[in-house]
Amino acid sequence: MESQRELCADEWDDISDSELLDIQLDHFSTDESPQPSSSKTDTSKNTVNESAITASPSLHRAVEGLEQRSIEKDKERGEKRKRNVEGGRSPLLRFMKRHLSVTLLCDQSWCELKVEYGFRNPKVRKTDKQRTEVQTGANIHRARELEVHEVVPVNTQTREDFFAIKLLNMLHMIPILEAGQCVREFPVFGLLEGVFLMGVIDELSYNQKGELVLNELKTRRQESLPGAAQTLSHCFQVGLYKLLFDGLVRMEARKEHLVDNLKLRASLELGAEVQAYAGRIGIQATSFGELVDTFLMIMSCSEVPCIDLLQIEYRHQDSSSLISTIQVPFDEVQLRAELQRYLAYWTGQREPRGVDIEEVWKCKMCPYEEICDWRKNISQAPETLHTNKRIK
Repeated sequence: MESQRELCADEWDDISDSELLDIQLDHFSTDESPQPSSSKTDTSKNTVNESAITASPSLHRAVEGLEQRSIEKDKERGEKRKRNVEGGRSPLLRFMKRHLSVTLLCDQSWCELKVEYGFRNPKVRKTDKQRTEVQTGANIHRARELEVHEVVPVNTQTREDFFAIKLLNMLHMIPILEAGQCVREFPVFGLLEGVFLMGVIDELSYNQKGELVLNELKTRRQESLPGAAQTLSHCFQVGLYKLLFDGLVRMEARKEHLVDNLKLRASLELGAEVQAYAGRIGIQATSFGELVDTFLMIMSCSEVPCIDLLQIEYRHQDSSSLISTIQVPFDEVQLRAELQRYLAYWTGQREPRGVDIEEVWKCKMCPYEEICDWRKNISQAPETLHTNKRIK
């Protein structure tokens, strides 16, 4: 059984680079291959051309047949989903989710069914998170945090204590940002499209123009940029971080958002060590509710600006060498539309979807491949969908 600390850590999603650190599926993509570094010459060849499939009449017929079966299956599942919604059994309720994390939504953008199977099979999900590359990425993040922050252990007894520490860490970093300095591992939260989201920003700092820059670190086992599928997921992630951070700066967060959505007890007295830590950074609060009020008041008086620039920093896991840093455009309308599509699943408005036919290569390293209904349906398609030879 998971400890209270493990459950709380999972709630806030502490490891901001825990998803898709270096999915080896790059090697199985049929339409994309890892891009060479823009900062250095990469002479390696990472594409697998032999497994690429080009269009042909037989392939189109196979896809059409699969899509027809998918439509029929969706109709059948739609009726079941309708009954589930009427019975109050949306995924948020079925999986007892008080909120969603940013990285969970990024996992969903990779494959929605993988997320659902993960909650149905928690032991497999936990093992998947313990992969070497995931742990290596987490260690790199922790080392980077220690470069600018001193980590002080504080004993927490309740969920309220745990979330209080997060708020206190944010309050500790606000003056640092106001002074124009760098902070790392900055928690964010807020209500977006009616669902409470939380995440952790890797780094916030100012460039020479005085612009506030969000920098997201991604570590990779291959010394090359990821393919398009991973890149889109990473861009979605930093966009959500900006929405949440800017919402805090603009005072869009409310006390009830945090207390009600996370089922926290505002009147509960904070633990002795939590109160002592609060006192050391100049915060006087006895209960969790008092701390939330203090946090919102300080945020309302803060001079921290909204985020100006989004960028993703890719580094090689083994050597820590920089692969490349890319800037990410921010389109709020498009981002919210994409978020609404993902949230429609969580609120029970539609069934989970597997990957598109062009992205079945993602299934190669999925821990749920053997039990995935979507994968089984694909395997029933004509052999032309799975041949290792290029179709002419």
